[in-house]
Amino acid sequence: MRLIADSGSTKVDWRILGDNGSLFEITTAGINPFFQSEEQICKELETSLKTVITEKIDEVHFYGAGVSGDKGELLKNCFKKIFPKSSAFAYTDLLAAARALCGRKPGIAAILGTGSNSCFYDGEKIADNVPACGFILGDEGSGAVLGKKFISDFLKREIPEDLNFMFAEKYQLDYNSVIERVYRQPFPNRFLSTFSLFLYGNITHPYVNSLLRNSFGEFITRNILKYDFRQFPLNMVGSVAFYYREIITDVAAGYGVKIGTVLKSPIDGLVKFHRS
Repeated sequence: MRLIADSGSTKVDWRILGDNGSLFEITTAGINPFFQSEEQICKELETSLKTVITEKIDEVHFYGAGVSGDKGELLKNCFKKIFPKSSAFAYTDLLAAARALCGRKPGIAAILGTGSNSCFYDGEKIADNVPACGFILGDEGSGAVLGKKFISDFLKREIPEDLNFMFAEKYQLDYNSVIERVYRQPFPNRFLSTFSLFLYGNITHPYVNSLLRNSFGEFITRNILKYDFRQFPLNMVGSVAFYYREIITDVAAGYGVKIGTVLKSPIDGLVKFHRS
């Protein structure tokens, strides 16, 4: 039996692949070794996963944010404690995107969700990566950056009056409450990304349409144009990529970039990859 996981900070999608081709699905709370200790992760796995899985697990393949260097080793140690007879592997969420989108073929793969990232994948490993840099220095086109641009315009009185009225009525935010959430509370990127829903609901508004096109243009020029985009299409995974794919496709075409596969989540693509 193989256990495949796609993890974000909010939730983990698990798939158990049986030797007979069976597939079992589980969803648990998110795991991020950057924010959680080994003890906390082991406790989470013990209570939410081990109690549900009764079969012998031979392999664990975990993909997630915050997985790098010693954090990957931390995760593997946790899985060895919970499933002592298994072989455990931990990979980045970017490799999850690449494997889900490209399988075992080379291509350009990108994440566009709360954050953003991209790479050139040679069919086995990530061969090139323009650093994401986070929502302060980078993450162009992500939900967090879309929200950051919009909320900044809201506070600076740059939003058209009709849109400003709708937003103020819906969210009841003022300067102090925004500053509190962005600068003093944890996960400001998640807070900012929630405003992507408002933008999507007003996607035809000229201001919103312009903000989206400019943001996705920055994502293309500051990231994707650094790869061999003339030979390989851009494949994308994530909620922003999925819901805004028509605008992204149009913006990308202006730079000569073609869009390939677009997925909302990588988990089904990862199942296909490991089955192959």
